[in-house]
Amino acid sequence: MTITLVRHAESLGNVSGLIDTKVPGPNLSALGQTQATKLATLLHATKFDGAYASNMVRTQQTAAPTVADQHLKLNIQPGFREIEAGQYEGTPEAAAMTGYLQAPIKWLQGDRNARIPGSIDGNEFDKRFDDALLVAQSRGSRNPVIFSHGGTIMFWSMMNASNADPSKLGTDPMRNGGHVTLKGSPQKGWTIVEWVGHPDLS
Repeated sequence: MTITLVRHAESLGNVSGLIDTKVPGPNLSALGQTQATKLATLLHATKFDGAYASNMVRTQQTAAPTVADQHLKLNIQPGFREIEAGQYEGTPEAAAMTGYLQAPIKWLQGDRNARIPGSIDGNEFDKRFDDALLVAQSRGSRNPVIFSHGGTIMFWSMMNASNADPSKLGTDPMRNGGHVTLKGSPQKGWTIVEWVGHPDLS
């Protein structure tokens, strides 16, 4: 399989500057709607055979122009949702590295039992994303596009790709509309073939 994981466009949650991981979550902003349209143009060169999104509004709205452009049906998979912030819900995004993301950073260091207070641990996070990928595989998708979330995409990719570079969390984080492409399978593992943290959506 070749999977393309795309972070949603700018949401009203991003505009607020506060962490918002609750379902269904806020809509895209006006800029985000424009970004989603431009994203469909950027992704047009790749012909996908399936389209998936989390159960959060912002991923589904981001997916809509690409799904229409490529004449696909959008499949909703809750396993692709954002990592729940637990007690850090509603706190400033600027402080995420010293709060919300402390446990996920430990996951990258091998401690998958680390739990976000009031939320999930690394084993639970990894399993639900893997289970969602198995659904895509069972439906015959060999080149799906998956609209997900920055934290989910970065941490799952770094936890599962044989060539992951955790330093990108600081040097090239996943901005709105960014994407990671991986090749492999749920059974044999994954390799990152492209990491676009800063897409040109101007």
